[in-house]
Amino acid sequence: MRIRIVLGDNHAMVREGLIALLQRESDMEVLAQARNGLELVQLARSLKPDVVIADMAMPILNGLEVIRRLSGEATPCKLLCLSVNDGLQQVMAALEAGAAGYVLKENPYEELVRGIRRVMANQIFLSGELIGSVIHASRAPAPAAAETIRLPQLTTRERQIAQLFAEGYTTNDIAGMLFLSAKTIATHRENMFRKLGIHSIAELTRYAIREGLSS
Repeated sequence: MRIRIVLGDNHAMVREGLIALLQRESDMEVLAQARNGLELVQLARSLKPDVVIADMAMPILNGLEVIRRLSGEATPCKLLCLSVNDGLQQVMAALEAGAAGYVLKENPYEELVRGIRRVMANQIFLSGELIGSVIHASRAPAPAAAETIRLPQLTTRERQIAQLFAEGYTTNDIAGMLFLSAKTIATHRENMFRKLGIHSIAELTRYAIREGLSS
C-alpha cells in the first residue's frame, strides 16, 4: 500500500519538482499540493493523507500553525516539516506542536524520502545537523519558575491575523480572505496590541517575525 502524501510549499517550482520526484517512488503517491497553509489544512482534512509535508514559511498560515491545527485532529496524519530554517527554537516548537519530523531544504532529496518512511514507521526524523542540538535542548533542565518568561498568549485566530499583517495585507484584505468583517479584524488587531503592549503594525510585524509566525 502506497504512502499518501499532501505537500504544501509557497514556491511552485519547489512543489512541482518534489512532486515529480516523489511520484517516482514505488511506495509513494502525492494526492494534492497547496500553495499556502490554509489550503494545506483544508486539503489534509478532506483527503486524510498518511503524511503532510509542510513548508514552515508558507503564507496565510505558516507551517507551525498548520501543525498545531492538524495534530489534534480525530484522524491525525504524520506531519513532516520542510524548512530552510535550522534555528533550534523553531525546530523545538514544531516538535512540541506535534511534528514527527523536520527536514532541511539544503539537504539532498533522498533525506526527505528517508524522513517520510521514518515517520510512517512511527519514528521521529530529524536532519542530521539538528540531532545534536535537539538532544542537548531536551536534556537541559527547565528554567526555574521565577526565571520563566511569560509571553502573552494570542489565540489561534490572532496568530493567523498577526501573520497576515506581517505579510503586508491590509485590514480589508484580511477580512476578505477570512470571510470576516473589517470591524472584526480591527477588533482582533486592537486586542493583540493590548495583549502585547504595542501600538503599531510595524511592532506587530516585529513580534510576528520574532515568534516565527512570519519570515
